[in-house]
Amino acid sequence: MGRTSVPPGILVRIPGSPQHYFFVPVYHRRLPHIYDIGKPLFVTWRLAGSLPEHRHFTSSHLTGEKAFVAFDHLLDCARTGPLYLAHPAIAEMLVEYLRRLARSEGVYELQSFAIMPNQVHVLISPNVPLPQAMKLVKGGTARLANRMLSSSGQTFWQEEFFDHLVRNGEEFRRIRNYIEFNPVRAGLCSSPEEFQYSSAWRGGEVGSPGRD
Repeated sequence: MGRTSVPPGILVRIPGSPQHYFFVPVYHRRLPHIYDIGKPLFVTWRLAGSLPEHRHFTSSHLTGEKAFVAFDHLLDCARTGPLYLAHPAIAEMLVEYLRRLARSEGVYELQSFAIMPNQVHVLISPNVPLPQAMKLVKGGTARLANRMLSSSGQTFWQEEFFDHLVRNGEEFRRIRNYIEFNPVRAGLCSSPEEFQYSSAWRGGEVGSPGRD
């Protein structure tokens, strides 16, 4: 029997859990995504042009934990390139849009999120196919953001995104912790509860069936 083909991906260690890793498939155009309707997914996407031209990460580069850490660190510490999500009005728009698709339109259950200056991390349980959900999220927010920036028609989001199917409740909690501590690791706040554009914010309204 031939070897089963596995999509290119990266191994990510959740802080605080040194012995636990999870596999994040890395997808580009026309490649399939692994998802299951109603099951939690960890999804990350970034602004177009948010990485320097000489630091592109292809599937051949993203083969281990160190590569992912380098990738994430570059985005979190970026001082050049687009940082549109650091604008309060755009970050607030994105938070409300994510919530509206969950509450009013039922596209997914929104279980955790963090809006970083140049990328977004979410934990969702989609009620529609993931490509459809991402088209709604990225398409709608890109139009609104470009209107706010007076740059209509410009490419706002990088086309590809990362996704990972969450396997159990323990992994769900670890990934939620990873998402909500991302602003702390990036130096944007001293505790998750202080970051306004995150599900951990003390004034936030997002709940999760696995939160407690």
